[in-house]
Amino acid sequence: MKGAIFDMDGLMFDTERLVYENWQSMMDERGLPYDLDVFKQTVGRRKKEVELFYLDRYGADFPYRTLADEGKARYLRRIEREGIPVKKGLTDVLEWCRRSGMKVALATSTSRQTAELNLRVAGVSAYFDTLVCAEEVVNGKPHPEVFLTAAKKLGVPPEDCAAFEDSINGIKSAYAAGMTTVMVPDLLQPTDEIRPMIHYLCRDLNEAAARLQEALSCSEK
Repeated sequence: MKGAIFDMDGLMFDTERLVYENWQSMMDERGLPYDLDVFKQTVGRRKKEVELFYLDRYGADFPYRTLADEGKARYLRRIEREGIPVKKGLTDVLEWCRRSGMKVALATSTSRQTAELNLRVAGVSAYFDTLVCAEEVVNGKPHPEVFLTAAKKLGVPPEDCAAFEDSINGIKSAYAAGMTTVMVPDLLQPTDEIRPMIHYLCRDLNEAAARLQEALSCSEK
């Protein structure tokens, strides 16, 4: 294992809930029906796909782009004001990757502006050798492009990379890229469809690091 590639929202940071809270507030303010189950259908998808989902559900005149911009502004203000909620074990797993000599990349469907802000506020930017963000790929997850691009930027073959994900589309993407997949579920639990694609299913990032360390130790014997 020479490379570690991390998703961001829902895996490293508890940001999916922040985004959901913003959308719930905005939809409530406009008197539109909305709940967590609706939001879950947008998790792990690119912005254009999310837009099509909302237009299909609420009609062609739904002001998605206005709400998306407003939601992002609310998110950025909150992160700058309150900091970012970090998932259990994040620093530990990043330290483990460093000690193991792995190169580390971020592979996210989020914009570079937001990704860099999140990493900076959390104080973990220095752990990452490279970032691959929404603007740098044509195809979103579950297409493997974002993970393949990250591996290429690291200079590590995909089969020598571990991919850390929390979403269903993310696991599909990493599995299609030929990587060792590690799922730490957040809002979405693994389905029967993707269970065969998950090499390690973990409660948190601490467990993920421990299980990979155990696997690497066994392979070296």
